[in-house]
Amino acid sequence: MPDTLTPMHRSRLMGRIRGKETKPEKRVRTLLHRLGFRFRKNVKSLPGTPDIVLAKYKTVIFVHGCFWHQHEGCRKARRPTSNSEFWNKKFDANIGRDCRNLGELEKLGWKTLVIWQCELMELERIQRRLVTFLIS
Repeated sequence: MPDTLTPMHRSRLMGRIRGKETKPEKRVRTLLHRLGFRFRKNVKSLPGTPDIVLAKYKTVIFVHGCFWHQHEGCRKARRPTSNSEFWNKKFDANIGRDCRNLGELEKLGWKTLVIWQCELMELERIQRRLVTFLIS
């Protein structure tokens, strides 16, 4: 399916996408805060600059967008058909970088958790998952 937007309009839209302070990140942080957990955001000294770092629990949380990080099996993770070579290269690099960062963090002794954008539709489930992960 060809792109229905002009290149200028597409560029403007893509330029508005943020890497930090996204709505999914804010939702997870709000949940953690309500549960009484304290954390730091976007710690640059750790591999991958984790979205949320709970130093007390030596735990990092990444909140991934399903499209940009290609959540396997998710309907939001469809790859564009136009300019597919560019997108395939970009997504494969993102996936590879995510795997490397998680591996490096685990080697350093950090527990890691990835929360996907689509999972945030069920906040109670995510809340239980967070508590179980952090307490165990």
